[in-house]
Amino acid sequence: MCHKLLILTCFLAVSAQAQPNRYFVFFKDKAGTPFTITQPQEFLSNNSIARRQRQQINITEADLPVNPTYVQQLKELGIATYFTSRWWNGVLIETESYNVPAITTLPFVDEVLLVAPGQKLSSGRTGKIKRKHDTTDQPLANSIQLAQLGIPAMHAAGKSGEGISIAIFDSGFQGVNTAAPFSLLNTDSRIKHTFNFVGNNTNVFTADDHGTEVLSVMAAYTAGTYTGAAYKANYFLYLTEDVSSEYRIEEFNWTFAAEKADSAGVQIINSSLGYNTFDAPTMNYSKNQLNGNTAYITKAARMAIERGIIVVCSAGNEGNSSWKLVTPPADATGILAVGSITAGGVRSSFSSLGPTEDGRIKPDLVAMGSGTVVIRANGNIGTTSGTSLASPLVASLAAGVWQTYPDFTAQKIYEVLTQSASQATSPDNFLGYGIPNYEAVVNYLREPEPEKNWLVFPNPVVSNTFNIQLDEIINPVQVTLFDSKGARVSESTLHINWQNNPFEYDITALLSGLYFVRVVSGSREATFRIMKQ
Repeated sequence: MCHKLLILTCFLAVSAQAQPNRYFVFFKDKAGTPFTITQPQEFLSNNSIARRQRQQINITEADLPVNPTYVQQLKELGIATYFTSRWWNGVLIETESYNVPAITTLPFVDEVLLVAPGQKLSSGRTGKIKRKHDTTDQPLANSIQLAQLGIPAMHAAGKSGEGISIAIFDSGFQGVNTAAPFSLLNTDSRIKHTFNFVGNNTNVFTADDHGTEVLSVMAAYTAGTYTGAAYKANYFLYLTEDVSSEYRIEEFNWTFAAEKADSAGVQIINSSLGYNTFDAPTMNYSKNQLNGNTAYITKAARMAIERGIIVVCSAGNEGNSSWKLVTPPADATGILAVGSITAGGVRSSFSSLGPTEDGRIKPDLVAMGSGTVVIRANGNIGTTSGTSLASPLVASLAAGVWQTYPDFTAQKIYEVLTQSASQATSPDNFLGYGIPNYEAVVNYLREPEPEKNWLVFPNPVVSNTFNIQLDEIINPVQVTLFDSKGARVSESTLHINWQNNPFEYDITALLSGLYFVRVVSGSREATFRIMKQ
């Protein structure tokens, strides 16, 4: 008690006019917490527990809430406390800098980290967008960005995100509660939860429209004019940043939101955010820290992934800058970091590159981020460019794939999206594993027929083309045709992917008759007999 009174006397002895700052206080342990891992229903929802159980993920001490007596002791010393973090085991506070040494000496405190100057809980974002344009309405204005990922086929299969819970972390969702293209979200009560970590309230329909545009790519709907890629999913909207400034507090706001999404049972997080430089240069990250284990937000993303959540993020818009590389949390292992391409499938020059410091391929996937068609806060259709708009397209695809294969783990979803993408057999640090596609995923997962792992069909060939279907793709694929006398009449070296498997082979130039087709892929080889009529 005397120790506590001494600290309090020190607090009161200094001028009250000093400006408060924001700090995160890390606790040493969770000893004495009233919560236990054997009774997770006291701090996790049934959906959150079920998500872990389906994926055989254990609940650990890291999931336990902080010891409330530690927070209470800070309050008793006159410290303003805000959001606690289970994963970081600590609490966000606002206090004057002269109080920090005394707080550090408390027996349960491990570290006090300055996360932002000033009293306002605020944050910012780098590389938000590249360009914006308004457009006039046209039939299904966003058809190109959907078609690139096979979203129309996904919708035709009855997979539009029903039953999937998606959290979006952004800087504001102006107009989502009033604009007509978002009306289905509201009338169907599919906005399940909102919270503003900047203003410490539930109003997220304020501050900025970047989140509005990101959400529109996924959830807006106007019949015949605009279709969000996962327009029937459930959404959790979290405002984690303030565009007026940029400090490390953004990374902690992200963590608070991720923990809230986790405890609510969310399955997918979309985060069109990236952090490498801050208003306080001492907080900046360097390129050699892109190792998947340094930035606070990167480590928080890993914590979410380890709890069975698919985390999708923008790769960054640094391709034309001196930085060039992806920005945290895109360096996290297992995160779907999404780069940008044009409507023609060419890499956008601003899209951030890989690799990570430890040599991993980045970005993981790409989608249309140049001239992406969005819905504005006023309900109008427009276009915006940036990897921020490519990320929600892939998150929507992930929702449809998980809806199609509900027994898959988050890790399995990551695998099938990357390994079935357009350049899965030869990934690089420009496009990663390439463009994902719903039909490619289905083809990748289709079980081959017994004893017919490679197929050539139809046979006889009644037109000028036949199909070759492989159960495994190792590029290049060599296809050689011989006539009935053994003479070589056609030869091609092909680079194929799961989207065009089976692939179509043209024999228009050949006469009717008997032919032999030799297919070589990697170390495997097979010869088929076909008849062209």
